[in-house]
Amino acid sequence: MINMSILIKNVLVGRKERNIYIEGNLIEAISEAGNGKEAEFVIDGKDKAAIPGLFNAHTHAAMTLLRGYADDMQLQEWLSTKIWPTEAKLTEDDVYWGTKLACLEMIKSGTVFFNDMYWHWRGSARAVSETGIRAALSAVFIDGFDDKRAKEQRKRNEGLYAESKKLPERIIFALGPHAIYTVSEESLCWVRDFADKHDLLVHIHLSETEEEVEDCIKRYAMRPVEFLDSIDFLSPRTIACHCVHLSKREMELLKKNDVKIVHNPVSNMKLSAGRISYKELKKTGLYANIALGTDGCASNNNLDMFEEMKIASLFQKAFGSPTSMPAEEAFALATRNAAKMFRLNSGVLEAGKLADVVLLDLKHAELTPNHNLTSNIVYSANGSCVDTVICDGKILMAGRKVEGEEEIRDRAREVAYELMKRGQRDI
Repeated sequence: MINMSILIKNVLVGRKERNIYIEGNLIEAISEAGNGKEAEFVIDGKDKAAIPGLFNAHTHAAMTLLRGYADDMQLQEWLSTKIWPTEAKLTEDDVYWGTKLACLEMIKSGTVFFNDMYWHWRGSARAVSETGIRAALSAVFIDGFDDKRAKEQRKRNEGLYAESKKLPERIIFALGPHAIYTVSEESLCWVRDFADKHDLLVHIHLSETEEEVEDCIKRYAMRPVEFLDSIDFLSPRTIACHCVHLSKREMELLKKNDVKIVHNPVSNMKLSAGRISYKELKKTGLYANIALGTDGCASNNNLDMFEEMKIASLFQKAFGSPTSMPAEEAFALATRNAAKMFRLNSGVLEAGKLADVVLLDLKHAELTPNHNLTSNIVYSANGSCVDTVICDGKILMAGRKVEGEEEIRDRAREVAYELMKRGQRDI
């Protein structure tokens, strides 16, 4: 995968056919169809539509290995009896192949960026480096309120941060304190200070369940957002995922601190975690701070952001009105909003933006007729409608083919089955 000048000819951009010229990793120009520069590589855009690549703002990529392994269970039982014991058996090589499978699935469904929190950070980083996708990668930080584990976690993150400087620029190092119920106040304060010192994003689960809120009130005599605000943890770099159970005051605190919120509708529905107060968040002025994520494949069970956009919109309509979260808003949550959240010059198709471009095949039945492309994208399309994916100026998929995809699928399948056998032997 090397950068080359790319010309996408006669492709639908918005409502008109255009030429898109890419030089290096940037969109250099979008011009009238038929008036393009010469390029090293030319893509025929006839019967295709160009859109910005999609962003998956919260996931645990290597959980592709656990897809379908433990479904239809109560959240705490699911975590304590199935997920955490299995994850304890993971190796770096497992995570490498699980993440490569996730990258493959995301590329084939038009996603060019994902925000990840998982074990064996080096395995994830190696997979992302090789597949060409963008990512913000954080290692799971859990100290269990134990001083020894806390010191180990801090030292590990300091080391990983230093290592991350050798990675491609498309990989962002982030801190990943799991949640307020698995990380001590002292460690949260360390994360705050380390993030401030190095200007790092902080990826955390927040107010995902009612139990989390109740436990926080018992422990700190405050609700989760109130507690984090009391220790000056919240900032514009905070990526707070789920945020299902929020009071009005907590929403105001999130707004005051310019916190970014990731909505995970499919995972929240599947685990009966609750429903985000999207309408109230918008009223509080937080709309531009909201993005969408799939969560991991053990609780979704796929990484298709087209599906996530549709369900996000329909979820709000089911408890609101037909005008709740229109298609344009859902699409923005998966593109423009998320790009801003992760401080990337992407998320829209404009000259000067990063060359993260997805081509949809308009000959697909789901995209026919094309009265309104955005409506079709959100309410009708799915990942199989994606024909071509360009990320950072490199072609990652053309004609729905990704280099090495058969090996990735086969090896990930083997790794997943071996992981299950490993777990059974230790029972």
